[in-house]
Amino acid sequence: MTDDSTLDTPQIQEEETELYEHHRIVVDKGQEMLRLDKYLQMRLEGISRNKIQAAVKAGCVLVNGVVTKSNYKVKPCDELVVLLPEPPHQFETLPEPVDFPIVYEDDDVLVVNKPAGLVVHPAYGNWSGTLLNGLLYHFQGCKGKDGSPVEPYLVHRIDKDTSGLLLIAKNENAQVVLAKQFFDHTIERKYNALVWGSFDEDQGTIVGNLERSPQDRRVMHVTDDPERGKNAVTHWRVLERFGYVTFIECVLETGRTHQIRAHMQHIGHPLFNDAAYGGDRILKGTTFSKYKQFVENNFELLPRQALHALILGFEHPTTGEHLHFESPLPPDMSVVLDRWRNYTHSSQ
Repeated sequence: MTDDSTLDTPQIQEEETELYEHHRIVVDKGQEMLRLDKYLQMRLEGISRNKIQAAVKAGCVLVNGVVTKSNYKVKPCDELVVLLPEPPHQFETLPEPVDFPIVYEDDDVLVVNKPAGLVVHPAYGNWSGTLLNGLLYHFQGCKGKDGSPVEPYLVHRIDKDTSGLLLIAKNENAQVVLAKQFFDHTIERKYNALVWGSFDEDQGTIVGNLERSPQDRRVMHVTDDPERGKNAVTHWRVLERFGYVTFIECVLETGRTHQIRAHMQHIGHPLFNDAAYGGDRILKGTTFSKYKQFVENNFELLPRQALHALILGFEHPTTGEHLHFESPLPPDMSVVLDRWRNYTHSSQ
């Protein structure tokens, strides 16, 4: 499935977006019978046969709606549906030393705890100093199980100013298998967020297709037209109430661009200090100058949207073992939460 938030639209960063293409191919009536992997290599420019075979093995290729094998002989009028991770970027990315904490690494995957402010990959306005530059530097001289150089393969992204856990594949096979897990929504993803306002309920679910706002292409909004946008589902649960703001947990079923940020704005609870979605001003509270100063100080301590990718769980692409990782809240969010706790306690 080709996400419309691709790298040629520089104005928008990704909250979290699965990175894959969705191809639908109807075989020509005059096509001679040919192995499925060979046929797809011929039709899909720039995709290696190994990657195609890995996609077939992972169940990412359907022939007439059925998962099949690489040696299947393609016939005229067959309908092929192919899910493949996003192709390589169209520009050269150079290795650069970039600091980022590594949570876990083996021959196939790497999990990093991305700090806020670090861009995941080069794009317009951020050609260097990204996580991808740092990964290339980290992998210099490393060889994979087959002796080939290790390279980073992205399977999802999180926004520049969102902190937390990010999964990287270290070979094409791992990338394909993990992309299928994201596509099937079997990846475990949980976020913490501080949002404006108080909730009547303790938990809920937001369902709403997301598309770019016609007023501002840099942001997403929920559309009422079921034929437009992309399906998005966010489950939320209250963790702590501070009166004017609320600390919540969000579990993603889908990973659309700016999903949590746009969904929370849609229900009237923009993320605290989220400039793109109106959370960088006082939306709830008193008119007292002391309160105004308190909020502005918190904005300075947390100069970004209050969103953290807390939990990441997935099946290892080679062993099938379920791996689960949790990242503690970063200091900027922890400090602001403590300040709201103290403010709420002192106001009672």
